[in-house]
Amino acid sequence: MTHAMLKGSNVPLEAATVRAVLRWTPGQGVPDVDASALLLGPGGRVRSDEDFVFYNQPRHPSGTVWRLGKKRVTEGMTDTIQTELTGVEPDVGRILLVASADGVTFDRVRSLRIMLYDAAAPEGEPLAYFDVKPETGQETALICGELYRRGEGWKFRALGEGYSNGLKGLATDFGISVDESEAAQEEAGSGTDGTSAAASATPEVSRPLPPEQPTAVVPQQAAQPAYGYPQQQQQPVTAQPAYGYPHPAAQPPSYGYPQAAPATAASGYGYPPPVPVPAAPDPDFRLPPQGPQFIGR
Repeated sequence: MTHAMLKGSNVPLEAATVRAVLRWTPGQGVPDVDASALLLGPGGRVRSDEDFVFYNQPRHPSGTVWRLGKKRVTEGMTDTIQTELTGVEPDVGRILLVASADGVTFDRVRSLRIMLYDAAAPEGEPLAYFDVKPETGQETALICGELYRRGEGWKFRALGEGYSNGLKGLATDFGISVDESEAAQEEAGSGTDGTSAAASATPEVSRPLPPEQPTAVVPQQAAQPAYGYPQQQQQPVTAQPAYGYPHPAAQPPSYGYPQAAPATAASGYGYPPPVPVPAAPDPDFRLPPQGPQFIGR
C-alpha cells in the first residue's frame, strides 16, 4: 500500500534498504535538481564532512548511503539516494534527504515529488510519496524528508523545509566545515587568491563543471578560386607578337608554330637577289688569251 503523505506526517519503514527518488518535470527554464543526504549524529549535526553525500562525494565511507544518479523516466527526470538502513552506524540517528537547484529558486521547479521504494522491489509501487511544495518559492535548497530511528526500526517523515542560501548554506547549518573568511570573501566576489570561496570550501559543494574541450586548431587554407574552378598556375607574361606573326628568335613561338629562322634581307617578289657588284675593277683582272680560232681570215 502506498502512503500519500502530507507535510509533517510520518510512516514506518519495514524495508531493509530504501530507495528515495526525487522526481520533477523538466522543461524550458526549469533548473536541474540534485539529490543529496546528510547523516546526523548526536546533537543533530554531522560527525565529519564525510557525512555529506552529494554529487562531489557520492558515497558514504560506511557504504550504507550512496547516490545512484539521474535518470530520465516517462514522468520526467529523477535523482536517487539509496540507504541500507540495517547497516547504518549506531550513532547516526537521522538522515536528511535534500533537493537543491544549483542557485535557481524552486518556484521554477515543476511537480517535485519524493518517493520511497523498497530497494528489493524497485519496480513495484512506492512505499510512500510526498509532493514537495516550497513555502516561499525563493528557496534554492529543500529538505524533502528524513529517515529517522524509532526504537529498533526506522521511519520516514515528510518535511519540505527550505533554504534560500542553497546547498552550501543548508550543509553549514548541520556542521559541514566552511571557512568563515572564505564565505565572507565569496560575498565580496572572490577569495584572496582570485578564486571563489565555493571553489575552496571543504567539502567542495560547488556543482562540478563539464570537462573543458580542447580547442580544434584549423589549419589556414590557401585562397580558393571562385565558382569552384580549379586553381590555375601563374604563367610568366611575355611580350606577344602582334597580328599573329612569329616570335623573334629570342622568344618562344606562339600558337604552336615552329620557331622561325633568323630574319635576313629578302629579295622582292620572290626573285633571287642580284650579284653584288664590286665598287672598283680588280687590278689583277686579265682577258683570256685569244686563240687562232678567233683571228679573222
